[in-house]
Amino acid sequence: MALPELIAQPTSIPVPGGKTIEEFIGRVAQGEQQVSIARMVAPPGWEEPAQRPDFDEYTVVLDGCLVVESDSDVLEVRAGQAVITRAGERVRYATTDGATYIAICRPAFSPDTVHREQG
Repeated sequence: MALPELIAQPTSIPVPGGKTIEEFIGRVAQGEQQVSIARMVAPPGWEEPAQRPDFDEYTVVLDGCLVVESDSDVLEVRAGQAVITRAGERVRYATTDGATYIAICRPAFSPDTVHREQG
């Protein structure tokens, strides 16, 4: 019988541009393949290269505003709102004033499956 497992602290994942990823559950933290749950803290003016990940990403913005750009739209996702991006969709994340958010990826995030564009 499985018992509850305490996650005492997240695992930091390095990313470009000054954003921090603190993974509580996932491939990097403990080898979980099915899902990852992480807290992201992005500073004002942060942006990352476009990516075409192999996972669906469910994002809940806790503070600030996250700008989510796809090939068809640009969304401003504010504190108290959420956004879903689908596997295979080209997407780019940025902030103007900074943001703190929770990202849930299914299957779990991996630096090898995010497929960030160069530059």
